[in-house]
Parts: sequence; C-alpha cells; structure tokens
Amino acid sequence: MPDYAPDLIRAGDLRAVARAATAVENRAPEAEPLLAGLFPHTGRAAVVGITGSPGAGKSTLVDQLARALRAEDRTVGIIAVDPTSPYSGGALLGDRIRMQSHHGDPGVFIRSMATRGWLGGIARATMDIALVLDAAGRDVILIETVGVGQDEVEIARLADVTVVVLVPGMGDDVQALKAGIMEIADVFVINKADRPGAGQLEREVMAMMSLAQRPDGWTPPIVKTVASEGAGIVEALAAIRSAEAASRKQERARAIWAARLREMLRERLLDRIPGADIERAAAEVAGRRRDPYSYVQEWLGRI
Repeated sequence: MPDYAPDLIRAGDLRAVARAATAVENRAPEAEPLLAGLFPHTGRAAVVGITGSPGAGKSTLVDQLARALRAEDRTVGIIAVDPTSPYSGGALLGDRIRMQSHHGDPGVFIRSMATRGWLGGIARATMDIALVLDAAGRDVILIETVGVGQDEVEIARLADVTVVVLVPGMGDDVQALKAGIMEIADVFVINKADRPGAGQLEREVMAMMSLAQRPDGWTPPIVKTVASEGAGIVEALAAIRSAEAASRKQERARAIWAARLREMLRERLLDRIPGADIERAAAEVAGRRRDPYSYVQEWLGRI
C-alpha cells in the first residue's frame, strides 16, 4: 500500500492520511492490517465528541474550538459525521463547507463521513479513522456527530470527553431531560446563549443534574457560548480539559474498548453469514416453520 504506508501516516503526510481514511471507510481488504500496524502508535490524542440536536451549532462550535487549539499550536483532526445522501451514498451536509477558514492549514485535517445507515449519530468507521488521525500525530481529535435524539449516544463509547450542545428555544429544555443525553455529557454547552431562554435552560439542566449523581462523581460544567461570534470558546475549551483531567482516562479506555471489542465481534459474526441466508431464515421464522434459536445455534456451529 504505497499511497498510505504506515510510515507516511505516522509522519503526518496528509495525502496518505486521507487515502487511509478512505480505505477504512470503504472497508478495503488492506484497511484492517493497516489499522493493526498503526495501533501501537496510538493513544496519545485527546478524543472529544461533540453531540446535540440538529441546528444546535455543532459545526460552528467545532470550527471555533479548532481555531482556539491552533492558536496554541496544537494539531487538530476533525471527523464530521453527516446524514447519508440517498443518491450518492456520501455525506449529505458536507461539514467541510462550513469550516472553510481552515482550508490550507496543514495543522487541521477535516474528514466528512456519511452514516451509511449506521445508528447512534456516528458512522461505522468513525473510531478507526480516529485511530488513523491519532497515529498521524494529531493532538486533539474532534468528532462531530449527526444531530441526535434521546438515545443515539454512541459517541460516549468512543470519546474521552463528550460535549452535549444545547440551544435555548429549540425544545432542548425538554431534550436535555432525556436520560441518555444527560448521562453521557461530560460538558454541557449552551450555544446561541444570546437568545432568550438561555438562563432558564441552564437552570433546568442544573436541576436535572441535582436529582441524580453520576457513578464517577463528576458534575458536568455548563458553559454558555455564542459560537458564531467566538464568545465563550476559551471557557468551553477549559471545561473540556477539566473533564479530561477528571475522566480517569485508563479506566475509561477499558470501558471504551470493551464496548468496541463487542461491536467488532458482532460485525465479524454478521459478516460470516451471507445476507441471503439471513433472508431465507427470516422467511422460515416468520412463517413459523422453524424457530430462530435453532438458526442462531446452527450459524454459531458453522462459524
């Protein structure tokens, strides 16, 4: 794989990183050996997930966080996950268009990904591409999810720190009360805080947090921003860093990889059973001609 050999990626060659990301996203045969070779050189980057409802200003916030990190001479990788186009199968919104200010800056690498039907606000290859960026020497990796609802919270299984972005006046006062969103947030950012209702939203989030303490004892800070104007970005970055410092990274890494290994195992098992076999079995089970349990046992025996 001369175009994206591991030594080129580790040297930070942007073309090699981009081609490796494409191979990983397309599940090319050489992608898994490449990731296995890069893996010992990962684990240094801080991975920050940015999630929240559609229209919350996540892309603008990510853009401003990247700008602040670059001012500190930190290198940044951005993975922006978008809905899938029903026509091309590619990313529908194209977050890179909204981050044009970083065009030409080799210290910022932006990758748009389509969900391709994958649930949870992220794409199937999100973590693998984050590993490529980590191996390429990026200091911070920002993962922006698709706008999520109450239970699409897979980003918490990938990121060292999860930032939940809320907006006053968009129903987020109700959305914030959803158990899944409340439980994954390491930092709350109330964006567009110059709108009416920002104070009320902050009080409701604080009230909700007071009802139940997280198992790790962390109380997520609440930061107000107006990302379109760059207001509150320094405070948001400080809150992210305080959450990272308190996250007991090694313990969290074990939990992340336990979930990831289960996911990888499920993927491999499903890949071993042809789709046509599953469809035939589904017809048999739906017609009550055979039970699903014996099919599963048969497939496990075959594997």
